[in-house]
Amino acid sequence: MNINIRAMGMDLTEAIKQYVEEKFETLEKYYDNILIIEISLGLENHHHNKGEIYSCSATVNVPNKVFKVEKTEKSLYKAIDKVKDHLREEITAWKEKQRESTRE
Repeated sequence: MNINIRAMGMDLTEAIKQYVEEKFETLEKYYDNILIIEISLGLENHHHNKGEIYSCSATVNVPNKVFKVEKTEKSLYKAIDKVKDHLREEITAWKEKQRESTRE
């Protein structure tokens, strides 16, 4: 599994990179044939009066399926966690559907 991380409007520090890799590597527990994960992190600055808003979007490629999730939060780490959790739910639901269709 390859993980590609891209940062827009902010610096991609080693700590952020390591945090993202640790979080998204856990998705292999739910589906072991993940081909590639593309992650985009960003700092959105067009929200005046709201402070800094961070975004995290992820695209997960598995054979015959692509999952895409994007979240925005006031904390970059919270956005990363929400994207990972949402992907986990989507992958497990898709995997369960696959299992049910093979039983029929």
